[in-house]
Amino acid sequence: MNERHYGALRGLNKDETKVLFGVDQVAMWRRSFAQVPPLLTHPSRSRRYHRFPASIIPRGESLKMASERLVPYWTDELAPRLKAGDNQLLVAHGSTIRALVKFIEAIPDDEIDRVEIGNAQPLIYTFDDQLQLIDKAHL
Repeated sequence: MNERHYGALRGLNKDETKVLFGVDQVAMWRRSFAQVPPLLTHPSRSRRYHRFPASIIPRGESLKMASERLVPYWTDELAPRLKAGDNQLLVAHGSTIRALVKFIEAIPDDEIDRVEIGNAQPLIYTFDDQLQLIDKAHL
């Protein structure tokens, strides 16, 4: 799954970004639900977007915006497979996983900034037959 689009912050490491914009502002962009980082001036022409018109190519996105593209994937693709009894392995970046964790665990918007997802730390969710969360484990 594609990572959240960090807009004009792409290519900058976290330390450089904190020096340029301040620790608090960077934390707000990275961790809050609705804050959008500075947008790219022009949409990226990355090959992943070559089939799409420039008008729909993101120039940056908040966690909320990332959720809006990921939750339909969960609902339309993953949920039916899980309900059919097929385990699913999701591999994604931290913000993408945070967006799905927020949805799966029904975490309120104002609490998602405190959710930590460890690098390369697999999460295992167990659901009932209606996809209600039963258990969460870390490997």
